[in-house]
Amino acid sequence: MNEHVLAQSLVGMADILVFLAFIAAVLLVGFVKSGNKGHKEQTSEDYFLAGRGLSWWLVGFSLIAANISTEQFVGMSGQAADWLGMAIASYEWMAAITLVVVAFVFLPKFLKCGIYTIPQFLEYRYSPLARWVMALATLVILVGVPTASVIYSGAKVICVNFDGVTLGGLNFGDITTGCWIIGILSAVYVFVGGLKACAWADLLQGSALVIGGVIIAVLAFGALGKMDANELIKTSVNPSVTVEQLENATPMERFTALNKADLPDGKLHMVRGKEDPSIPWTALVIGLWIPNFFYWGLNQYIMQRTLGSQSLAEGQKGVVFAAFLKLIIPFVVVIPGILAYNLFSNDLHDEAIKKNSTIIAEYEAGTEKVFLFNEAFAKLKPETATQLLVYNAGLLGSDAPAAVDAESLFAANAEQAKVAAEKNMLVSTTLVGYDYDAAFPTLIKKLLPVGNGLKGFVLAAIFGAVVSSLASMLNSASTIFAMDVFTKMNKNASQKALIMVGRICVVVFVLIAMIIAPMLGRPEFGGIFTFIQEFQGFLSPGILAIFIFGLLVAKTPKFAGTVGILLNVLLYGLFKFSPSIPVLKTIPLLNTIAGMAFLNRMALCFGICLAVLAILTILWPLKEPVQMPVNEKMDIRGSAGAKFWGIAVCVMTVLLYIIFW
Repeated sequence: MNEHVLAQSLVGMADILVFLAFIAAVLLVGFVKSGNKGHKEQTSEDYFLAGRGLSWWLVGFSLIAANISTEQFVGMSGQAADWLGMAIASYEWMAAITLVVVAFVFLPKFLKCGIYTIPQFLEYRYSPLARWVMALATLVILVGVPTASVIYSGAKVICVNFDGVTLGGLNFGDITTGCWIIGILSAVYVFVGGLKACAWADLLQGSALVIGGVIIAVLAFGALGKMDANELIKTSVNPSVTVEQLENATPMERFTALNKADLPDGKLHMVRGKEDPSIPWTALVIGLWIPNFFYWGLNQYIMQRTLGSQSLAEGQKGVVFAAFLKLIIPFVVVIPGILAYNLFSNDLHDEAIKKNSTIIAEYEAGTEKVFLFNEAFAKLKPETATQLLVYNAGLLGSDAPAAVDAESLFAANAEQAKVAAEKNMLVSTTLVGYDYDAAFPTLIKKLLPVGNGLKGFVLAAIFGAVVSSLASMLNSASTIFAMDVFTKMNKNASQKALIMVGRICVVVFVLIAMIIAPMLGRPEFGGIFTFIQEFQGFLSPGILAIFIFGLLVAKTPKFAGTVGILLNVLLYGLFKFSPSIPVLKTIPLLNTIAGMAFLNRMALCFGICLAVLAILTILWPLKEPVQMPVNEKMDIRGSAGAKFWGIAVCVMTVLLYIIFW
């Protein structure tokens, strides 16, 4: 790579060498540790579950590395940079308590019956149809949503830091190119190694992720202390702060003053209004627990690590260790996201201009679309916003609204969007004022020095996290297809055939995800993190409901498993899309539900599913409880130490909520 390319990419030769060395080390460790010992033929249990031999520290680090990826570093930090601030940390801190419950309620039952996959448990407890329905639904959601999302968010990091760089005909600043590079490398990784390769690689990458996040946070606070107060005050949500106060303040005092916690729009508190579209305070009561329990207790690509534990005690210790690490994550992801807006709002605006350029070109070409924009765009580009309102009014056959400020411009545009929907007219992708998904990549680009290897290490840690998470997702998706679908069609399939089918699935699934991934940058998805959580709503409330009844209510009838899954898909789709269906959009109740935050819609679906399952159990109870299989090889004695530390994690979580409430 020549010096011109190095200058363009804002990286030095030392950064490149460190980056490549770290990635090579991770892959080498994963492949070496996953290699066969002796002459024993590899079995499906070896490939998909690491031979059920993972110790607690591998389970713990692997859970975190599989979970924390650019999905968090891009999506969660982006939401923090926007309006949510510390409220988005609830996904992490509530997950800590969730993990403790999973360790002592879910895990003992799963390990005792010796399942490979979560859908397999449904066949034992309910019926083969319930297993098929969950397996197919999980595959669609897993490949189309989190897998594609992690590819996109990883490519976002590459594009921001290598903008303008071309090598061998590839433009590394192009989001599609970035998606294909990441997808292909990840597929190679999991194709060869299986779960054991993932777990050992995660040990290095989980550690590097936390270290890299700490480095970014420290550098961000250092930059905040040196920044011109006249520039900083432009990003304040606190109307009472003055330039003089900021000039004489320490970095932490500046951070607190700019994002003051006791104001409604402050970013340093956990309570958002009940009208908040993402995390209203009402969601903390029920709604947020649903995706948490589904993700950490019933999600194949997470639970596959715990299913590979060498014993129940090791699994419990690993899960509790992961719960403790979850308490740290907001300090290395969420707080830097808030700082990114304070430090580099102009850069986030520049990234938005790039994102908006295609839409503006459509407007200038006279495309017959109603053009939409958000309030930040109206504030930063009031003249363009006014012109768009006039243009839209001409298409809609109405008078141009007399809007004078950003709030009224946005309100007028929202009304035009409603009219366009009623008339079934084409609408544009929403124009944005800031590209918040670029928050963490911009921190890396702006804060890390070039040429001493530090930037190479942090980029390698984040890139490794992408590879790790994708490997986990692809391995889990291939496990579900091989064990829940292929084995049902080929009951006598050999171990070799199962592994081969799993590897073929890796290739097919990554191709699908790479095609979907570049589309996720469109603003109508509401940010990558929101997109992931929103679409989990089609699956998680129903799955959680049937597992609660399956684990805790012995007389729930077998057909209830299938009913619960399908009912939730129907309900969530109805509640989400009713305004777009002519027959339903006139029903006030459905419109009200559609306007709720997605977490509240999930809570409503969950409540209805529980009620229906309760009625089915009362009307058609099983005469005898289902006898679950028992894995005689698994040591299912629990860990007393894990219980002590589990309680400690719950206490620490409560204290964090008290501090930031």
